[in-house]
Amino acid sequence: MPPAASLTDVVSEILHVSTDSAYRRIRSETPLVLEEAKLLCDRFHLSLDQMLQIKTNSVLFENVRINNQQYSYKKYLDDLISGMKYVSSFDQKEIFYLTKDIPFFHNFYFKPLIAFRYFFWMKTILQHPDFITKTIDLNAVPAEIESLSRELARFYTQIPSTEIWNTECINSAISQIEFYKDSGVFSSAADIKLVYEALKETILHLKTQVEYGCKFLPGENPLSKKENFNFFYNRVILGDNTIFITTDGVRTAYLNYDVLNYMMTRDENFCNHCQEDLHNLMRRGTVISQTSERQRNIFFGILLAKIEDRQQKL
Repeated sequence: MPPAASLTDVVSEILHVSTDSAYRRIRSETPLVLEEAKLLCDRFHLSLDQMLQIKTNSVLFENVRINNQQYSYKKYLDDLISGMKYVSSFDQKEIFYLTKDIPFFHNFYFKPLIAFRYFFWMKTILQHPDFITKTIDLNAVPAEIESLSRELARFYTQIPSTEIWNTECINSAISQIEFYKDSGVFSSAADIKLVYEALKETILHLKTQVEYGCKFLPGENPLSKKENFNFFYNRVILGDNTIFITTDGVRTAYLNYDVLNYMMTRDENFCNHCQEDLHNLMRRGTVISQTSERQRNIFFGILLAKIEDRQQKL
């Protein structure tokens, strides 16, 4: 609810009862009937099974899916920024990110990569009709989209995070660039070089953040930032894109699918298993943030070598 809202007034409005009747329900002096419980759960996106502690194998997820009509890419960025602001408002918060690709937030440091990502998502993933016959123009990304992308990256740097990477995480980005190169979507070889250089700069900037153990934007002084970044080199499995967020004891799991879309849940059992699996991976992984310089150089050397190999073949 909005901070200034009264719980009694809100419940009264939803259930169409007097404030006195709403107060008696809040105090558990008058039991909720099933239809009233359903109205409250619908309004606040709660699971009635969870509220009644019914033990089943079913898990309730909230789905966020982009389409060209009801839910735009701009709205997607706006909602992610609102989510980051919400997480930032808590005293105790942390994001755990198990990734098989470059985490979404790291794509927005340099303009050529911002432009490539926007174009790739609009043309290939969302198949927006305005992009069907377009070739890439790195200067054509809307100013509002670029601004929102950078703002999202800035908010992410402010939240304590733990990321779990594998050396395969760079592969999808390279494959996407190569696919567009081979398909003739790039208007010039110079643009391909700019995107690859931006990808390389992104990995180098990430390496610096890992070295200092804090997140910051290019051009910022890492010594002025708090330590808020743990980074694990995972050699055990190639995971999926899972984001797990804790905020003052409340846990939320996000599962990414179809590149940009995601589902979220606060189901207690699911979050227990998700948290346990992440901790098991971290125990088997190698911490390379601030410590393990040799392992850090090996890990990032593998990523950079893959990019440089493609650059040399242009």
